Amino acid sequence: MAEPLLELHALDVHYGAIHALRGISILVGQGEIVSLIGANGAGKTTTLRAVSGMLRPSAGQIRYEGAPIAGLRPHRLVARGLCHAPEGRGIFPNLTVRENLLLGAFLRRDAQGIAQDMQKGFKLFPILEERAAQMAGTLSGGEQQMLSIARALMARPRLLLLDEPSLGLAPTVVETIFTIVQEINKQGVTILLVEQNAHLALQIANHGYVLETGTVVQTGTGTELLRSPEIRKAYLGE
Repeated sequence: MAEPLLELHALDVHYGAIHALRGISILVGQGEIVSLIGANGAGKTTTLRAVSGMLRPSAGQIRYEGAPIAGLRPHRLVARGLCHAPEGRGIFPNLTVRENLLLGAFLRRDAQGIAQDMQKGFKLFPILEERAAQMAGTLSGGEQQMLSIARALMARPRLLLLDEPSLGLAPTVVETIFTIVQEINKQGVTILLVEQNAHLALQIANHGYVLETGTVVQTGTGTELLRSPEIRKAYLGE
């Protein structure tokens, strides 16, 4: 396995009285795609929210680049190259596509670099260039998902947390998104992916973790998990 970029050790998270994560441990190696799969309510989104500073863990450790980050505010983490493209897109509907992208770079001061990164985003998602002056709220679901990813990339992440990028999208759009996720990874961005489409998520993953009711119940390479009879039965509908 590659040098760990992100390490979760015995992590617990509570929502009030609800014990959402129970002692989970996950490693994300530098340059890898790591997929979290599991049923709704298994704790996948909670894991990403804890990593990106949106939730404070009640126990355990989160280390990024070897340093503890549990409890740090999200903007501090963005400044260190850890970015989150949340489920449900989280775009600003009353701003244009271009304005949404510029907000992704709000901590940066290098105007030339920002302009170059916007062009890179347009190259990955040509439809966004066509829609640059359009209000983001008028985009289709697939276009909003593309905008969410492109906006996260404007912060030049080293680690990108992607939550359910295929949710509610047509199969052809899902294929496009997943091809682009692999392209982003090839450009050197490490990805922690939460995805309902277990087959696609494991196909592109170096490693995968299966969550059930807040605990890790199985782990392995993407290929190993795809071959596992339990996974095939529970998540691949076989």
